[in-house]
Amino acid sequence: MTLKRQLFIASLLMLLIPWAGLQFVLELDQALRQQALQQLQDQADRLANTAGDLSLGLPAVKPQTPAIYMESLTSPINLDGYGHDWPGYDEGEQSRLWQPSAYSKQPTESSDKPTLHWQAATDQRHLYLLIRLSNRQPEFFNPGAPNQPHDQLLLWLEPAGSKALNPDAQTTSWLMRASPPGTVYATTIDTTNSARSNNPDYRVSGHWNSVGNGWQLELKLPKPPQGSHFGFAAKWQDSSGLAQAGTSTAPLPVLVERQSELERQLVPGMSKGQMARLIEPAGWVIAQQATPSRQAAPEFDELSPLQIVEHISLNALRALVQFYQPSPARLSIHTNRLDVSSIPEEGLVRHEDDHVWLMTTKPVFGGRTLILEQSLDQLLTLAGSTLGSVIARSTLIIIGLTLVLLGYASWLSWRIARLQRAVNATIDQDGRIIGTLPGSGAKDELGQLQNHFAQMADRLHGYNRYLESFSKRLSHELKTPVAVVRSSLENLSHAETEDERSQYIGRATAGTERLRQILNGMSEAARLEQSFDHADKEPFDLAEVVSQASAAYQTLDPHHHLSYTGPESGINLVGSPELLVQMLDKLVDNARDFTPQKGRIEIRLDQHTDHYQIEVFNEGSSLPTSSGVDIFEAFVSQREGKTEGHLGQGLLIVRLIADFFGGRVDAQNQHFNGIDGASFRVIIPKLTDKPRTDS
Repeated sequence: MTLKRQLFIASLLMLLIPWAGLQFVLELDQALRQQALQQLQDQADRLANTAGDLSLGLPAVKPQTPAIYMESLTSPINLDGYGHDWPGYDEGEQSRLWQPSAYSKQPTESSDKPTLHWQAATDQRHLYLLIRLSNRQPEFFNPGAPNQPHDQLLLWLEPAGSKALNPDAQTTSWLMRASPPGTVYATTIDTTNSARSNNPDYRVSGHWNSVGNGWQLELKLPKPPQGSHFGFAAKWQDSSGLAQAGTSTAPLPVLVERQSELERQLVPGMSKGQMARLIEPAGWVIAQQATPSRQAAPEFDELSPLQIVEHISLNALRALVQFYQPSPARLSIHTNRLDVSSIPEEGLVRHEDDHVWLMTTKPVFGGRTLILEQSLDQLLTLAGSTLGSVIARSTLIIIGLTLVLLGYASWLSWRIARLQRAVNATIDQDGRIIGTLPGSGAKDELGQLQNHFAQMADRLHGYNRYLESFSKRLSHELKTPVAVVRSSLENLSHAETEDERSQYIGRATAGTERLRQILNGMSEAARLEQSFDHADKEPFDLAEVVSQASAAYQTLDPHHHLSYTGPESGINLVGSPELLVQMLDKLVDNARDFTPQKGRIEIRLDQHTDHYQIEVFNEGSSLPTSSGVDIFEAFVSQREGKTEGHLGQGLLIVRLIADFFGGRVDAQNQHFNGIDGASFRVIIPKLTDKPRTDS
């Protein structure tokens, strides 16, 4: 699996944090909803008691009781016959505020027969009626021929409580005759006194108007007392005789309206973001009140980009909370009548604007029902404004971190792939180094790895070059002793005297000894690395070992001027003195090979703050400055000098022993006391009580 996929999977695990937060929010929302429902029920009990006290003496409208519902007006209606200023009026379609014609016993508007429907409203002074007869072209009244057929509208008003107090009380009746567009007044109908009949009653006025395929009448009259019964019927002459459509006449519909005083008394007992409705047993809404939410919608222009993203995230969180909530029931708010049987006792309801509310119902004295609703947006605000905001922010942060991690993983994968391509371009299929690996300027582990690969490729490239030329070197080194041995053996067979045979045998012996020295030199470095594992580590005096070894070199080499500079004792070190002497032997032997007769060789020991420095300077040829080959590697020899039996193993042994002591070696050209030569330095750290055993 690639690094990018691993980091992607690890990043996905971080999404468990917002998931756990969402589960917590859902549980918190459920707990808050149950608590809010309990509080809502307690609040509904108090409001039901208040509504019951205020509705004493107000007759309840029982189911199946005919009724005309009067909408409340804030200003009087202008009577012009058009009805544009009626609440919810729509001339093209029947508005949802049109009074249902359940009691007119007429067919629906889809039939070709005339149908009647209406609206009623009051401004607390007048009763306004908007009556529309569809599928019927009006026949207007002709004053010159009063007996000709014409459309009529009959009105009946029964005062409140008149039948109960006085069974013989008469119902007031009016007649309105269809006339061309304009103002028309009703005439009274008195069945007990014909002299008073057909007298104009200027309190009842109206305005006829043709609308579509029918006619429309807009009229007003003084508002009847509360509890009065009022009805009307439209009559006309058709082919089958006299026809009519209207409200019920026995009994007359009761007038129902919203109680403004009751609505005002409900407000103090309501909280923010609530809606209360009081409905009659027949479903008519006689009180409705709503309080605004605590939080106003934020202005988009005032939000910062971060706040906009936070609001979007919070809205998404609320949508998730609503998604996991129980399915709410449908409940209309823009209506004047509800179906009592379809209203649940409690739970979630959804309005026409798709907002979800928490609802409870309570019975009110007199058979009425109180419906109290709490906006679920308000409840979600309680659960989401603080914790929801934190979860929304954490989700955004986690998503951002995931994208950053994926981008970082892609960048690492690209760097690793680039390093892989560079390595593949450096080595061919046979394992030969065919190019150089570029270094990296990055300071991280990948940059260091690329630099190490580059160094390794350079070393392997140099080593491969040596191996390619090793056969020539070895052939060159072995050619002379082999030729000596072969020529001596050939001459030995032709020798005639004992002296000649002894001479040829001596030459062959010298040649084989030369071969033995060459082979021993080739295996010396390998044996030395194996001896590191068994080398005894002991404290010794570095100055004493170097000074005594230098004195021995001076005695054994009369052909060079060899001197020592440094302390005679007093430098303590932990390690193997035998290996240190072997390292000095190789350095001095290397100096002798490249130092002319009577040339100078200087051995110096210096003590610094954190390390000791052993330096061997020899007069003679200089080191090459741009060879590109490390002279401390195996089988490398770069200076002109003594080449007999030399395969470049001496300095390799020096480096191996220096590594054993935890130090390092270097070489450079040096001008010392007016003499040009080369200087080899071994730097050993102080207090090295655990020497390295790897090369």
